[in-house]
Amino acid sequence: MKIVLSRIDDRFIHGQVLTRWIKIHAADRIIIVSDDIAADEMRKTLILSVAPSNVKASAVSISKMAKAFHSPRYQDTTAMLLFEKPGDIVSLIEAGVLIDTVNVGGMRFENNRRQITKSVSVTEKDIEAFEALYEKGVKLELRQLPSDNSEDFMQIVRNVINS
Repeated sequence: MKIVLSRIDDRFIHGQVLTRWIKIHAADRIIIVSDDIAADEMRKTLILSVAPSNVKASAVSISKMAKAFHSPRYQDTTAMLLFEKPGDIVSLIEAGVLIDTVNVGGMRFENNRRQITKSVSVTEKDIEAFEALYEKGVKLELRQLPSDNSEDFMQIVRNVINS
């Protein structure tokens, strides 16, 4: 499997993904990688219902994604991976999936989160996961749209936390 984009965006499949990202990073499949979503049939159905008809979309657990990545059945497949949280990416990499860049697009604000940018708010656990990804050599870029300049997400996080 060739992963053309790994993106954290808790809105998953929405306008930016459908009109911009999929055009820049053409993929046969959009795969939401989340144990939580894969286990919640109603949420999974709602999220996948907005996928474009010309692209296969699925929501799978981390372990199922790792198996698919290593399966000869999917060796010619191109995939866009969408994640809700960085810890899921850490787990996927630890399962042997090769991810060298993660686009951080959006993580909603909630009471237990610290706002990093106007579109990204994180928990302490998220910060630890981002640090783990960075230590594994994964490039973390902040970019809402493909036309935006790529910014070093870890530098932004560290600047906010240390201020």
